[in-house]
Amino acid sequence: MKKWIFILAVVLLLGVFGYSGYQLLSYYTASTESQSTYDDLLALKGEIPPVTPTAAAPEVQPETQPELQPEAPARPQIPAGTVAVTHPETGEIHHVLPEFQELWLLNPDLVGWITVEGTHIDYPVVQSAANQADYYLKRDFYGKRSSHGCIYAREQCDILKPSDNITIYGHRMNDLTMFGDLGKFKRQSFWEEHRYVRFDSLWERGTYEIIAVFQTQAAGEDYFSYHTFVDAADEAEFREFWERCKALALFDTGLDAQFGDKLITLSTCDYHEDNGRLVVVAKRIA
Repeated sequence: MKKWIFILAVVLLLGVFGYSGYQLLSYYTASTESQSTYDDLLALKGEIPPVTPTAAAPEVQPETQPELQPEAPARPQIPAGTVAVTHPETGEIHHVLPEFQELWLLNPDLVGWITVEGTHIDYPVVQSAANQADYYLKRDFYGKRSSHGCIYAREQCDILKPSDNITIYGHRMNDLTMFGDLGKFKRQSFWEEHRYVRFDSLWERGTYEIIAVFQTQAAGEDYFSYHTFVDAADEAEFREFWERCKALALFDTGLDAQFGDKLITLSTCDYHEDNGRLVVVAKRIA
């Protein structure tokens, strides 16, 4: 009897190890595939045009001129102004910035790009044109099933307008991809050195300053529906939203928001409690 118990215990132990190994391998594979996908998209994103120098570079004398290396063939460029998006309600036409044209042609759900210095956050931002809630929660940029998902804007937010507050979601991955690094902003010292967020929409470049970082719940007694705040009906509604953000803030940034300011709210999971959320609110400054 003891022999059979021992054999059964060994089999069970091997099964647990096998399943754990499979899970780790699956996660590693998904992580690698996801990173590869977004590395490719980053390579496709065009560079922001540099400022044209006002003075000509000094001429190099023939005797000191270095040997020229053959240049890699340039990727064909789409002429500026040829890709445009029309607002579905107003009919207003917005021309897509040159650096996003190739990406937008790959997926018209693209609405911008977000970058946060000091983190891995350097990703395209999408929004379901079909208004499907959380469509990209478990899908990558191409709509393929992925546990890492994609960085995406809440469906009700109007990026073209833009709305007073644009909520942007991302998974808090253990490999620190997507919004995995957002937890660094729990520390005031990190915020002090990395307080700016770059969020470029398809047609307009923007710089935002982080004005509040807080934790809340997605459900329960302390539930704060920050994500449902899109456009303020009046100054009082805007002030109510902002005061709630400040009341929950992990530290005082000393910064303020006023009616008429444009905000982005970065949202991800947090593990301080069940259904926890970590939220970073930033105000456009340029």
